[in-house]
Amino acid sequence: MLASLFIMLREGFEAALIVAIIYAYIRKIDRRDLLGPMWSGVAVAVGISVATGVVVHTTVAELEGTAEMRAFAVIALSAVVVLTWMVFWMRTHARVIKGELQHSIDAAVSRGRGIWWAVILASFFAVLREGIEAALFLMAAATADTGTAVLIGGMIGLAIAIVAGYLVVLGGKRLPMSKFFQVTGVMLIVFAAGLLSRSVLFLQTAGDLGSLWDSVYDLNAHTWLTIESEFGLFLTAMVGWDTRPSIEQVVVHLGYLLTVGYLFLRRPKATGSAPQAAAETSAGRG
Repeated sequence: MLASLFIMLREGFEAALIVAIIYAYIRKIDRRDLLGPMWSGVAVAVGISVATGVVVHTTVAELEGTAEMRAFAVIALSAVVVLTWMVFWMRTHARVIKGELQHSIDAAVSRGRGIWWAVILASFFAVLREGIEAALFLMAAATADTGTAVLIGGMIGLAIAIVAGYLVVLGGKRLPMSKFFQVTGVMLIVFAAGLLSRSVLFLQTAGDLGSLWDSVYDLNAHTWLTIESEFGLFLTAMVGWDTRPSIEQVVVHLGYLLTVGYLFLRRPKATGSAPQAAAETSAGRG
């Protein structure tokens, strides 16, 4: 449940933050006629995201045996790639995304044409990207947890994300944004490392990948650590825990966690000129 909660908290907050920024700026420039197009874009994106999740879930549910394992491996690997890209993208763009959105709306207003479409597309793509990513990540989480737990955790995370987005932009509250994205980024990296390890397990179970050492340790005798217990289910879903991992699972898990974790947490080198940095800071405050 916690894995899906963190996923939807992060994904939902990003979408809610962007929509709230667009909403607040539309009110600021006194163009309430643009609120309808904005909500239309949000609604269509939500519908497509839900439909995508249902189609993928239904398709995978019909598979059995080797085909199911291969499908799980593809879903897990895809989620790892997108998660890795997402945490680094948001770390880079979080400070300037507000200014970029406002500039796009200002440009559309100044042209006097296509302003409705500009608002529709801005809200549509913001929600669609996060929605499809969330559907993919929840499917990946469901390979190690029950569907009910994933659904409940996702709904709780989404509710918290919507409230947080409102408080940050519309409620005048200030959250430590950099810390939020750093903490949730680390959590998602841990989750992605577990997914990568499980994708190796799925491929080995399907017979597509061999093993040099198929049992580095065996803790199946301890029931509280297996998927037969709630604690074991939590470890499996959140960190990719396996009571009897192969050496390949251990290597890819630790290799990804240490490499990506280091790259994410290290202090990025300063780039760009001072005026450009000042302009970005100014845009983020506007």
